[in-house]
Amino acid sequence: MTGLFITFEGTEGSGKSTQIALLAQRLRRLGYPVCVLREPGGTLIGEEIRHTLKHSRDNDLMTPEAELLLMNASRAQLVREVIQPALASGQIVLCDRFHDSTVAYQGYGRQLDLDLVRTVIDFAVGDTRPRHTLLFVVPPELSEERRRARQAVMAFVRDRFEEADRSFFERVEQGYAAVAAAEPERIQILDATDSVDAISQRVWQIVTPLLPPVPPGGAGRSDGFQLMI
Repeated sequence: MTGLFITFEGTEGSGKSTQIALLAQRLRRLGYPVCVLREPGGTLIGEEIRHTLKHSRDNDLMTPEAELLLMNASRAQLVREVIQPALASGQIVLCDRFHDSTVAYQGYGRQLDLDLVRTVIDFAVGDTRPRHTLLFVVPPELSEERRRARQAVMAFVRDRFEEADRSFFERVEQGYAAVAAAEPERIQILDATDSVDAISQRVWQIVTPLLPPVPPGGAGRSDGFQLMI
């Protein structure tokens, strides 16, 4: 039995994490086994890498090349330790970011060679690719506003990515636009400026045709690392 792999993408403050939680809740109520993950992270090793990439006070000198390799080290572990077994057991895997983020953030944002970026991604994930990707888009001004609001509330938790300037996030947006244009059948763009409920309904409309039959006696269990929002 093969499961379903769906990824959620978008710049900071796009609301994708909220939508993952809502979708997972809805699927579990119907009896689907759901595995909710985040990147970087999702495994004990990945969470250590996540801290180094995002929250450590000692990562100021991290180079784009080191960032690319660390991100994909976390991803390689996640794919083999969690995603592949979950899919093999018939679970629905919902992941907050995956390889499209690396193209957008490290390829376009950090301006690394795109062919090199894709080569590293290919090595990390192999044939494990999402069947469908939801890309949440918000205007740069709104993204900045939401980032500032989040930083005010979570001032005790540093996020190195959110410290980047506007030009970085503009390049990230260009990267996401390029990825979406290259794979329109896989990537669905959603306007993330709408209400949470309206976006949730749109997500459900997109996901419903992809769903397999509910497994007999499905308990709506959740395996793997839980996404911390």
